[in-house]
Amino acid sequence: MTTTARRRMRSTGVSLGVTALMAAGLTGCASSPDYAAVCVDPQTDQRVDDGQCDDDGNSTGAGTGFFWYFLGASSRVPAVGGTVSGGTFNGSSLNGTVQRGGLPAEGGSSVKSTTKSGGFGGGSRGFSG
Repeated sequence: MTTTARRRMRSTGVSLGVTALMAAGLTGCASSPDYAAVCVDPQTDQRVDDGQCDDDGNSTGAGTGFFWYFLGASSRVPAVGGTVSGGTFNGSSLNGTVQRGGLPAEGGSSVKSTTKSGGFGGGSRGFSG
């Protein structure tokens, strides 16, 4: 009877160990996106609040005319109200992962330094372009 109890405990220990290893692998292997998108008024090239654009790349309200503007990893992140440059409105031409929204409203030094990696609890909304 003690042999059976040891086998159960050993298999439970192995299951818990494998589960912990898998969870660590899923959270530790994520990398930063290749591109990030900010919501922009194409008439003025000024960044607006990301809530003005939806995740499908279209504007959220009838007649708002705001669209996602895609920035590469080395691009400077403009603050809301700032002018965008060095990116594109054409997200379908990008190869790699894209984070839509989630960049700081006050801007930052580069997309790479301000994007969040994925994984459990990650704040990124990754899309493949």
